[in-house]
Amino acid sequence: MKITKVDSRVLRLPFTYPLKPETQALATIVTIDTDDGISGHAMSVYAMPYAIRDFINFEVKPLIEGMDPMRIEQIRSEVLWNLSTKAFTGVFSNASSLLDIALWDIKGKFSNQPIWKMLGGCNEVLPVYITFGLGSYNIEELVTVAKTLLDMGQTRLKMVVAASSQPTMNEVMGRPTEDDINIDIERVGAVRDAIGDKVELMIDANKCATLPQALKLAKALEQFDLTWFEDPVVQSDSRLMAQLRKDCNIPIAAGSTGTNDLIHYREFIMNGSVDILQPNVRDIGGYTGGMKAAGMAQAFNIPLNMGGNWPHINMHLHAGVPNGGRIEFHWQGWKIIEQYFDGAPLPDNGQVVLPETPGLGFNPKNGVIEEYTYNYPN
Repeated sequence: MKITKVDSRVLRLPFTYPLKPETQALATIVTIDTDDGISGHAMSVYAMPYAIRDFINFEVKPLIEGMDPMRIEQIRSEVLWNLSTKAFTGVFSNASSLLDIALWDIKGKFSNQPIWKMLGGCNEVLPVYITFGLGSYNIEELVTVAKTLLDMGQTRLKMVVAASSQPTMNEVMGRPTEDDINIDIERVGAVRDAIGDKVELMIDANKCATLPQALKLAKALEQFDLTWFEDPVVQSDSRLMAQLRKDCNIPIAAGSTGTNDLIHYREFIMNGSVDILQPNVRDIGGYTGGMKAAGMAQAFNIPLNMGGNWPHINMHLHAGVPNGGRIEFHWQGWKIIEQYFDGAPLPDNGQVVLPETPGLGFNPKNGVIEEYTYNYPN
């Protein structure tokens, strides 16, 4: 079997957050075709979507067309050593992750097995949590959405902190002021009061807080029995997270969006920075990189949970390995896949059942790629 075509596009996909007007996400999708008639795909939302698309179409495409899609490590090695031996993060790692996921989709379809079984098949049912608490929600809106999710049977919730009241990216990232941090403390307290003590609650600063801001949040929020504090400081600085971890009682989680090489996991572990590791296959190198990250977590007995959005691709990793954990159904990624793809599994009463369909188990609906392809306006 040979790769005959590689195509990447940016899709502009409308969707809606609860209580918010319709918005759009710019998603990068890659499709890999083979001479056996099997195609694999992968999609996620990143910063710099056009750069990722163009890197795949103009540099990766001519390199890997004609190669055997089953030899995934060979393709990864060729792309690295021919295109980006020094600049192996950012656009390169995002593109490489999408390619790896699409190749595993092909491998699963060729083998007539879902990816999670090919990765080990340990867990056919996984616990889920819902990320809902946007930085732009006021307290009343937060409580309303949280109660709606409880009525849907969800028992684990995560909300955004340190995003500021006017987030600059995807409703979850911004430059928080001291007033924003104080308001976040009120927001978390209000949600905890509304949902009660039996529902798990997590917070995520998305790498936006300084160490003093993160420490202020952590000390004030310890009373609310939080399951974890995710990406608490700028750039997931391993030394700063280690200091925060020593000074607070909330478990520290990191390793998802933007953590795109195993070197980061080594530093998290060796610096004693985290209680929970969160590899995301859209960043760490697809399933090939994700399996290695999961192995590192297992070797050091550090719990594994998902973070960083896009549950439908990540659930395969956690279902495959023995130390797989909770799957994050972030509203954006959850609803986009549900709306524009066929066959996507959905969260139900706090859990998700893995698909038995070969490969990823879900595919773009007919006409979606052509209808929503978006080229940056001149």
